[in-house]
Amino acid sequence: MAKAKRKGKTGRAKTRKTKMKVVPKSTARAKARKPQRFTASHHRDEDFDYGLRAYSAYRDLGIAKATDGMVQAHVIRMTKPFSADEVAIPHYHDVDFQMVYVLKGWFSSEFEGQGVHTFHAGACWIQPPKIKHTVRGYSDDCELLEIVLPAEFETVTLK
Repeated sequence: MAKAKRKGKTGRAKTRKTKMKVVPKSTARAKARKPQRFTASHHRDEDFDYGLRAYSAYRDLGIAKATDGMVQAHVIRMTKPFSADEVAIPHYHDVDFQMVYVLKGWFSSEFEGQGVHTFHAGACWIQPPKIKHTVRGYSDDCELLEIVLPAEFETVTLK
């Protein structure tokens, strides 16, 4: 009768797999920031401020204060008909993040290396940091939602 071979260890050392706990960078950054506070903003025409640009009014949504300056969000309403002499000034923003969403009407802008784009209600775009751009037109009823990080940033005019 033949003997059954016994399955044995192969002489290779067993390696132990250990799980390392990795903390995502966003979690680490969040711990360093001040806690965010609840805020709410309801539409009121009297909340639009006419001070930033002569052709538009801004409604601050209270996000900068609630995030301790981490994020800014506002609604931009065009208040004058488009005039290239007044509006079409090449510039860029020194930001980490900028997103724009068209709430009403349409908006046209030319972006460095991307050409001219026209965005209608429901469209959005992200402008990479420091991308040079120029407003090329907008409808009389145009309203935009803009979200920017950080809340305080510099606009650099190129003309």
